Amino acid sequence: METWDVVIVGGGPAGLSAAIYAPRAGMRTLLLERALPGGQMLETPAIENYPGFPEPISGFELAEKMRAQAERLGAHFRTAEATALVPSGGLWEVRAGDEVFRARAVIAATGARPKELSAPGAKDHVGRGVSYCAVCDGFFFRDKTVLVVGGGDGAFTEALHLAHLARKVYLAIHRGRGDPRAVRAKAALQEKVFSNPKVEVLWGVEVAEVRGERNVDAVLLRDVASGDLRVLPVDGVFVKIGWKPNTDWLRGVVPLTPEGYVRTDPLMGTEVPGVFAAGDVRDPSTRRAQAVVAASEGALAALSAEGYNRAF
Repeated sequence: METWDVVIVGGGPAGLSAAIYAPRAGMRTLLLERALPGGQMLETPAIENYPGFPEPISGFELAEKMRAQAERLGAHFRTAEATALVPSGGLWEVRAGDEVFRARAVIAATGARPKELSAPGAKDHVGRGVSYCAVCDGFFFRDKTVLVVGGGDGAFTEALHLAHLARKVYLAIHRGRGDPRAVRAKAALQEKVFSNPKVEVLWGVEVAEVRGERNVDAVLLRDVASGDLRVLPVDGVFVKIGWKPNTDWLRGVVPLTPEGYVRTDPLMGTEVPGVFAAGDVRDPSTRRAQAVVAASEGALAALSAEGYNRAF
């Protein structure tokens, strides 16, 4: 069986960046991605804050450029979905169904996926008014009216970010005002949101439907206690109801947080020698979910994998 110096699992900005740095360091590099490389960038029609691009670039185009750069430098790509990581005689085996890929070092860059809003119409309007990232898409809602869904740190942070851009921000919280479980955001975030004149909190409601002929123009809200319905005109819906890291393939081998994320040291090393992690798969309490952040982590992971290979 062929042995790679490093196998990178995941083709988002973290994995693609690692695939650029690893071959430049002289490592035989393989990147496994279950679909098209790009990760969550593929859902972003215009990225305006990635260094080096003065004009907006689509997530798809940026991913294609990163892949072409990695391939030019010598990285290999395979379409495969990792299902398990197994130690084998001092090496690692990344298993993807019936396929096995052996490596000296492994970089986990499988990311996390947002918990989706299940209301009818939500999925149909992703990229046309429904977003899972205010930092990515908030710019397109300047002077408009938006709704943020969620009651945790992420939702409150999104509401504050959007308050700098939008004309009006509604914050929909599922539980009622008097419920001690209604808000999970930190006290400092709560104080800022509740005192912001542009943010209006809607207590005890859920999104029953996202409406709009093409782009979002309204949501149907349901009062959780009474079941009453009302239409709220909005131009955008930002969803922050949690994330699920793609780490099932690491369970039992790499220690994970209770939420399933990977903990690393500052150089992206895990507690397991030879296994590194980068991007949204990492513990979110120590990072921010941005393409440029993930790319920098991928570079660090590749450099750390180089040092591990030298000492192998």
